[in-house]
Amino acid sequence: MKPAVKIYRVIIVLVIIVTASFGVGIPVSLATDSISTFRQTGSNEPSEVTYTKDIAPILNKNCATCHRPGQIAPFSLLTYQDAATHAMEIAWATSSRYMPPWKAAPGYGEFKNPRQLNEQEIALIERWLNEGTPEGNPADLPPTPKFPEGGWQLGLPDLILKVPEPYTVKATGIDQYQCFVLPLNLPNDLYIRAIEIKPGNSKAVHHAVVYQAASDEARRWDAQYPDVGYPCLEVPKSHEGGYGLYTWTPGTSPDYLPDGVVRLIPKGSDIILENHYPPTANEITDRSTVAIYLAKTEPQKLAIEIPFGQPNLSIPPGEPRYKVTAAMTIPIDLQILDIMPHMHLLGREMKVTATLPDGTVKPMIWIKDWDRNWQMEYQYKEPLNLPKGTKLEMVAYFDNSRDNPRNPNDPPKRVTWGMSAKDEMCDFIITLIVPNNQEELKQVNEFYSQVLSEYEAAMRARARRLHAAHNGDPTFAAAKVSDSLQLRTAY
Repeated sequence: MKPAVKIYRVIIVLVIIVTASFGVGIPVSLATDSISTFRQTGSNEPSEVTYTKDIAPILNKNCATCHRPGQIAPFSLLTYQDAATHAMEIAWATSSRYMPPWKAAPGYGEFKNPRQLNEQEIALIERWLNEGTPEGNPADLPPTPKFPEGGWQLGLPDLILKVPEPYTVKATGIDQYQCFVLPLNLPNDLYIRAIEIKPGNSKAVHHAVVYQAASDEARRWDAQYPDVGYPCLEVPKSHEGGYGLYTWTPGTSPDYLPDGVVRLIPKGSDIILENHYPPTANEITDRSTVAIYLAKTEPQKLAIEIPFGQPNLSIPPGEPRYKVTAAMTIPIDLQILDIMPHMHLLGREMKVTATLPDGTVKPMIWIKDWDRNWQMEYQYKEPLNLPKGTKLEMVAYFDNSRDNPRNPNDPPKRVTWGMSAKDEMCDFIITLIVPNNQEELKQVNEFYSQVLSEYEAAMRARARRLHAAHNGDPTFAAAKVSDSLQLRTAY
């Protein structure tokens, strides 16, 4: 549980105890930026709120995917006893909108399956807590949600790829990025409709990314290290022209691509799984697994990920709201499936818009309260069509002051672009839907190369800084860092 949650839980408990001891039914109020007033039921209000009739449907729909045995949440919410035990945490988390995890602001992009409670649902949870968490009539209880066997959210996969052996995450006190090669031995191209990642130890893995790379390259990188996998914070993960395939973060719900759309893994490729392990006080082990769901029909379109953003970062110390912008006019028509903003610990806010050639402004996403622990892909209800000549604009804000509790530096220091958690990034990744023909793919690859040129320059500059800081140690040579760039690496 987050420290803030613990603090507010204590506050709630104390207020409830004081209220009960004096035998008066007054509303419970907490800090206005954390939890709204718990309203008392009066004579003019509806009958009591119960778990079976009112609360269970909300929890089943919005919480049970993660809050069940074997998943990433710290406790289950499948039964009345579960919910009643954690009623105070539920009330705080929902009224503050800390849960369910959904950072996209309403009205800035129309997204598929938004995980947001409405005001009525939040009010029901508050009333239920105020009224003593009554269970209600068992006949009102909805069926317990059913989940696919094997723990896979999308059901039984076509392929299951497991890290060859458990990996020991050492207690180094620093972020660790470890890549694992998962051989495929493909005689033909592989067309994928969905990917799902299951960490072997959900407490160990902050996020995970799947890449594809030529088998000979991937196995050559892997063979350089005796341990399972190889360290890969700033080393290759994808061969030239390769794209990231899928990212897992806590709370992510995998989904199938639209009909006729696939991700391509060329023949002669392997899967590379990159796991980010945050600092740990004790050694822990992890053995993660990747599930592949194959397309059943010939693909008509391909899903390809491309990053945009501002790699030329230099955030001064002490700045509480440092503004960063980026803009690009796209040279080709784009059809966008989803968007994933990305910053590190100093990030506070990001807004992305698209201005069409006729002047129409389309909001793409706005995250007003950035949290590095809750990064996710936001899929549009309908693909976003942007014609050639559309201007993409991003505005982001960073807090590099001492007042930022997430600031990794005390005292604050100047922070530049980089992939470590103590560095910063300021970009967003979009998934394009591209017709599966050579002419269209050629245009997208040319566009991709154009977008990455600034990132390559930033990586080379960082490599030079590392090289100089380590007195010429060849481990940090620029050639090693920029050997084969794949931007979607360190979230």
